[in-house]
Amino acid sequence: MTLKIAVCEDDLAQREALCALVARWAAAREHRAAVGPYPSAEAFLFDYAGAHGFDILLLDVEMGAMNGVELARRLRRDKCRAEIIFLTSHTEFIGEGYEVDALHYLIKPVGAEKLFHVLDRAAERAAISPPSIVVNSEGQTIRLYEREIRYIEAFLHECVIVADSGKYRVRERISDLEARLSKQFFRCHRSYIVFLPAIRRIGRSELLLEGGASIPLARGKYDAINRAYIDFYG
Repeated sequence: MTLKIAVCEDDLAQREALCALVARWAAAREHRAAVGPYPSAEAFLFDYAGAHGFDILLLDVEMGAMNGVELARRLRRDKCRAEIIFLTSHTEFIGEGYEVDALHYLIKPVGAEKLFHVLDRAAERAAISPPSIVVNSEGQTIRLYEREIRYIEAFLHECVIVADSGKYRVRERISDLEARLSKQFFRCHRSYIVFLPAIRRIGRSELLLEGGASIPLARGKYDAINRAYIDFYG
């Protein structure tokens, strides 16, 4: 597993120093890591819009138009479950981290020992994160947590994954996607896979999902999906 780590810090010297420390930590712990430096919350969001697969975020609290806490709130609303580590020069911001489930606050200047310790905790938590799949969608590599996915629809040469964060076109067979998903999913039709917790009503020929979407249920699948649904919640 390659850890994808973002360092969002508006001071160039501090940003470069933090990236160097993260690289040292990864080498010392024999982790594969991809470290992305960002000079602002806006720069991060521009990149994040096309790639949701970050594992660890180091966010400077005191940035420009959008500070680190505001950025964290925005990411949590978008269902981002990355481990968040705040960087700050002022202790009065610490209480705000609880509402976004921040892992830790580090007071600047950040030393190697403290940072390494917190990164160790973040990596441990990332390793036991909820089930997810990594897909390539229109040139972007994206990690989607299973709980984000509502259903998958197959077309002639591709599938569309419908998730809370949007729709993702992938050039992959539906049977291959099915094999990579957990038992939270059910193949309800030759062209559809559904996330069982998203189902609100099971009809004879269609499934009504949360949010109002409906997808077809193949003839002969009614009893099987009822059993799968009961087993899942049993």
